[in-house]
Amino acid sequence: MKALPNDIVLRPRFQIRAEGPAESLLVLFKNADAPPFIVKISDHHIFIKFNPSTSHFWSPQLQLEIVDNEGSNSSTIYGLFGPNPTLWTFFMFVHFMVATLFIIFGVWAYSNSALDKPIGLQIGLMVFMVLTWIALYIFGRLGKKKGKPQMHQLHEFMMQYVRVDNQI
Repeated sequence: MKALPNDIVLRPRFQIRAEGPAESLLVLFKNADAPPFIVKISDHHIFIKFNPSTSHFWSPQLQLEIVDNEGSNSSTIYGLFGPNPTLWTFFMFVHFMVATLFIIFGVWAYSNSALDKPIGLQIGLMVFMVLTWIALYIFGRLGKKKGKPQMHQLHEFMMQYVRVDNQI
């Protein structure tokens, strides 16, 4: 089997076994004051993102959940890199609208075909929806490439505060 690349890609998930209980790690992150990053904590969840002066449209963020391991003095960190939730929601909404319009134009084309009416307009609109999907895909790939250096910065920032027991 081919080895997976050691690259940080869009929305990767990871687990790290860290030394110390979850509470001590949460305190470390709570006291973290690094200028390009904003750290927010809610229960055992940590959200790390870039401040507005250094962020751009494609800036990623890092979500961490820290869970105590029973019977040992260690904890597991579950991490997820991802885009800004507002951007992610917008992209999903646009994809949903394109899919809905594609289906509507398909039903319209079928109805016109069953009534022996011309279907050129409907087929043209369906092709336009496919081209829109392709454009959204290309746009997303370009954004992923632009946000990748900041994903590495987020990972390095996180690793400053985590003493790794072993990677899972």
